[in-house]
Amino acid sequence: MASPRSSFLTLYAIGHRPPEWVSAGFADYARRLPPEWALTLVEVKAEPRHADSEAERNRARSREGERLRTRIPAGHRLVLLDERGSPWSTADLAQQLARWRSDARPVALIIGGPDGLPPEWRHRADDLWQLSPLTLPHALVRVVVAEAIYRAWTVLTGHPYHRE
Repeated sequence: MASPRSSFLTLYAIGHRPPEWVSAGFADYARRLPPEWALTLVEVKAEPRHADSEAERNRARSREGERLRTRIPAGHRLVLLDERGSPWSTADLAQQLARWRSDARPVALIIGGPDGLPPEWRHRADDLWQLSPLTLPHALVRVVVAEAIYRAWTVLTGHPYHRE
């Protein structure tokens, strides 16, 4: 895969070593995109949770946010997957992709950890995307995002994969 600096779209995900089916599903959809629409994945190590206290969750979330911040190159459009974001249809996502493409800035799609990201990430984000009103496992979100991006790209290019 291309490095995050050369990719148009990079999915940054807190957590590593997902089940093989997750890696295979993400790779399948990412591989279908042409090089100029490259989608890559950067896994960022999650903080261990040793206690189920609010203070411990806040510390872990803060450390994960800092670790993530150091991995995303400056100048990227930040798109945070967040339950308080806007729900986009496939057509909406296609419009977003076209807009992002015309901005000529690489896009960082961000999946937080088990406790999300610190609140300041929502304020820093250029876009907030609610993938679903359902609570989805973080690993599954990788596959759903990759498929959604691929499907939106097919809408933009008139590829027959997407049918209304």
